[in-house]
Order: sequence, then C-alpha cells, then structure tokens
Amino acid sequence: MNVSEFVWHRLSEWGLHRVYGYPGDGVGGLDVALDKAQDTMSYVQVRHEEMAAFMASAHAKFTGQVGLCYATSGPGAIHLLNGLYDAKMDHVPMVALVGQAARASIGASYQQEVDLKTLFKDVAEYVEQATVPEQIRHLVDRAVRIAHNRRAVTCIILPKDLQEMDYEDPPLKHGTTHTGLGYAGPAQVPDNAQLRAAAEVLNSGRKVAMLVGAGALGATDEVIAVAERLQAGVAKALLGKAALPDDLPFVTGSIGLLGTGPSWDMMKSCDTFLMVGSAFPYSEFLPKPGDARGVQVDIDGTRLSLRYPMEVNLVGDSAATLRALLPLLEQKKKDSWRSDIEDGVRDWWSTLERRAMDSADPLNPQRVFWELSPRLPDNAIITADSGSAANWYARDLKMRRGMKASLSGGLASLGAGTPYALAAKMAYPERTVIACMGDGAMQMNGLNVMITIGKYWREWSNPRLIVLVLNNRDLNQVTWEERIQLGSGKTLSTQSIPDFSYHRYAELIGLKGIFVDDPDHVGAAWDEALAADRPVILEAYTDPNVPPLLPHITLKDAKNFISMIPSEPELGSVLKNSAKELVTSMLPGKD
Repeated sequence: MNVSEFVWHRLSEWGLHRVYGYPGDGVGGLDVALDKAQDTMSYVQVRHEEMAAFMASAHAKFTGQVGLCYATSGPGAIHLLNGLYDAKMDHVPMVALVGQAARASIGASYQQEVDLKTLFKDVAEYVEQATVPEQIRHLVDRAVRIAHNRRAVTCIILPKDLQEMDYEDPPLKHGTTHTGLGYAGPAQVPDNAQLRAAAEVLNSGRKVAMLVGAGALGATDEVIAVAERLQAGVAKALLGKAALPDDLPFVTGSIGLLGTGPSWDMMKSCDTFLMVGSAFPYSEFLPKPGDARGVQVDIDGTRLSLRYPMEVNLVGDSAATLRALLPLLEQKKKDSWRSDIEDGVRDWWSTLERRAMDSADPLNPQRVFWELSPRLPDNAIITADSGSAANWYARDLKMRRGMKASLSGGLASLGAGTPYALAAKMAYPERTVIACMGDGAMQMNGLNVMITIGKYWREWSNPRLIVLVLNNRDLNQVTWEERIQLGSGKTLSTQSIPDFSYHRYAELIGLKGIFVDDPDHVGAAWDEALAADRPVILEAYTDPNVPPLLPHITLKDAKNFISMIPSEPELGSVLKNSAKELVTSMLPGKD
C-alpha cells in the first residue's frame, strides 16, 4: 500500500467506516485511495468542507463513534474550522485529515501553503504533520485514540507528495515507536467515600432538582431511577433533550434562554441540586449559590463546579456512577415538592398548546411544532438549527423513548441543522429524520446541503428526511434579542433577509416541496410530508413577530421592551402578538 491507502485501511481497522469530505489536489492521493477503499470506507461527498466537519460532528453525537472528515490544503482546511469547533465545544470525538503542500515546497510561500499546525492548534487536542511514511501508523493510532478518550478533535496533516509514497512500518530500532489498535472504556466510578458523601447531601435534601445533559444520553434508566428515589424533578440542557422522555410527569423540559417555566421555578426553589453530564453555560438559570447543596457527576473532571459551587464532585461515567450511587440513596416519600413540580409541568404543556393556537399573520410558528409533536414517528431523529426555531424545538416537541435529537450546542452555530440531519440519515437510513430550520440558516447552508441530500437519498431504505423551514424573512432570534436585551427596535438593514421559495427549490432538485400558510392546514402538511416517497422541504410561512418568551421575564427585560417601542418599525404586530402570548400564559383558557 501507499501512504494514502494505508491511512484509510488503518482507520477502518479502528472501526471508522464513513468519512465526509471534498476532493482537491492537495489530497489527490487520499482521493484516489478512497475510491479504491469503497468496501471498507463509505464516502459522503459534500458541497463545502464546513458541511463535512458539521456532519462528522453530528455523526459522533448520534452514534457515539469517532467522526471523520477530510479536506484539501489551504482553503479546504480552513473551511473545516467552524464544524471542528462545533465538535470541540460540545466535547465529541472527531479526526480531521487535511492536505498540505509538497514537503519540498513548505516554507516557500507556495500556493495553498498555510501554517496548518498553527491554524489547528486551538481547535485540535492533537495535531501533527507527517514527514515520512514510517510515522503514519502512530499518527493515525494516536489521533483516533486521543479523539475517543478525550472526546476531542484531532488532526493529521498529510503533505501532497507523502500521500503517494510507499507505506512502510517503522523499523524496530531506537528512535521509532510501534502503536496498536484498541479503545479504552470510559466506565469510571468514583470511590466509595465520594459516593457516600454525595448520598449524604442528596438524602438530606427535601427539594431535589436535577439537571441532565448530553453526558446522560446513555443513562436514561439510571436518571429515572435516581429521580424516583429522590422524588426529584429533572430539567434537561438543550444537548440532553433526548436523555429523558417528556411524557414523564416530573420532567420539566429544557432550561435556560430557551427553557420552560417549570424548569425555572424548580431551580429557584430547590434546596438540593444534582447535575449529571452537563456543561450548561447559563448560571443565572441555576439555583443561587448558597441556596442549594450541590452534587455533580461528569466524565471530565475539569468541568466540575464550573457553573455552580458544588459540595461533592464525582468524576465518572453518568450511567455507571448513578448505578453505584443508587443503593446509597434513601427512598423519599412523595410530598408537595414533587406534586407541585408535576402540576407545573402539566399546566405548562397546556400553556404551550394555547400559545400554539394563538392566531398570527399568517402562521404562528409554535403551531407548526405543536402539530408535529404527536406525529413524530417512533425512533425519529430531530435536529435543529440556531435561531428562533431552536426555541420551539426546545419547548414544543415532546421526546419519546428511543428518539434522538441534537443541534450545535456550545458553539450555537447557524447553519448546522441540515448537515446534522444528513449525517443522522447516513448513520441510520431506516429512521425518519426531521431538521427544524429558520430561513436564515437555510439560506446560509441548508440549500447547499439539499443538493447533497438529492445525491444520496435513493440509497436509503427509508427515504423520509424532512427539512422544515420557517420562512419569516427575518433573522428572528437576533431581532428579538435586540428588542429584549438591547431595548432597540428591529434593524431592518441587518435583520431582514430575502424571501425565497424553498418548496419550489426542493422540486427543482428532484425532491418534494410543500408550502403551508394556513394554521388549519398545518397538520395535513405534516401528514403529507411524513408519507412522502422522497425527502421533503416543508416551507411554513410564519409570522416573525411571535415572541419567543423567556421562561422568566425580569424587570430589566420589561424595561428594554418598553424602550424599544419608539424605534420598532413593526410595532403594531410586535405589541399585538406579545399581548396575546402574555395573556395566554397568565390567564389559562382566555382568548
């Protein structure tokens, strides 16, 4: 084998069998070798390298495996960065392969020569450039092992000429190293003394609140068992949306800027706080320091006591640690704490339904998500983009057991929803995948990814991939942030975006397009999309001035809202929709 052939062979020996990328002369050797390796390595050709990195990040999130992407030298490598930072900030494992100028030209300001080690040193935990064939085995082995064990991004830089050289194992002599295959399991359990200390805190509390994140996605049974033992309510960070089903009466839903009223109320009135597998960033939505005793579980010790001053910090795998902790926990009796949480959750779902049924011009975006929720197929996979669509995804969609869901969390990058959806579909072609997009994200990256979907959909055993686009002609989340956080009216020059016929674009590339602007037709539109024989763009023509209300409105928020009135160009619509939503929230059953 030459070096490129060995790279793909070795990666497949590690169990990596899908790579997302785009060709180029800087990776010509890898391109040719990849075509020969089709039996062991599935290649997904994207339209832009950023999409390759997003897809590799999503692959890691949905499968638990190491994501893999590659790109050519210079601009191709640079394009990867946003998706690589998505993986870094959400702590998922990914390996990136990038080309480089030929070794003899490095340092001569050659075409497409970029200092890639410097470029990638912040985003990648491990980044090395190969210089001789004898390095390749240990570079691949270390990149995969470090990515897996540290849940990090790693990068291998392969000069163009080296890719075509004959591969050689390193000789057995001084100055060489000989690496091997094999993952190390992450199932760490704290020692008994730490577990007993945690149990003492949790047993002494009367009002226990839990917060779970992406680290609890594999610990659903354990989280439920601990919550029942402690009679706790459980809130979910956005990346942990699929960690617990929403039909459990003590699950308060999402937390934070996109969160729910019950999550806010629970966190502000608890006396004990258990945080599992989450790096949720917004401390203002957690208990006030000193008001609650805290216990945290995380596989990464550097993220303990990062958002709240915890009394007991446990380094360990979420499922294994909770299983070890459970026998030490005393069974609490159901009292007013748990009953109040369940009452609050029940009332909240009723409030969301009433909000969704409020009229708008022409369509309330909440109605679109509320109608989808009961129609979600079993084992559906849902992705969401950043923007106001993430609000309705977080609040209005009820997760059931077996579903998966994710989005760009720590980076909150616009444009990740469609590459995430495609990666989910490539990993699980038999499952229905739904991407929830705003029109800003769709114009940024979504139209690009639809072409890739058009290229591959006939290979899937189940052709259903639905891309919902909320067409509101506005960069909506930022518009509302300006109104509420800055006290400024909508700035039309920066916030208004072109109207575009997304459903007709779908038809142009051989997919199905559906358009809806009537609230009474939303359910039928979803039924049509879910019955389609090919991927669908469902375009919902929605009102941009339906407010994504915060779970708790502060005096400062109210003052800012009043301050924006003189400069708001769409004041009548903003005031009307805001009044409807506030009245619906405060006076259940009233129009």
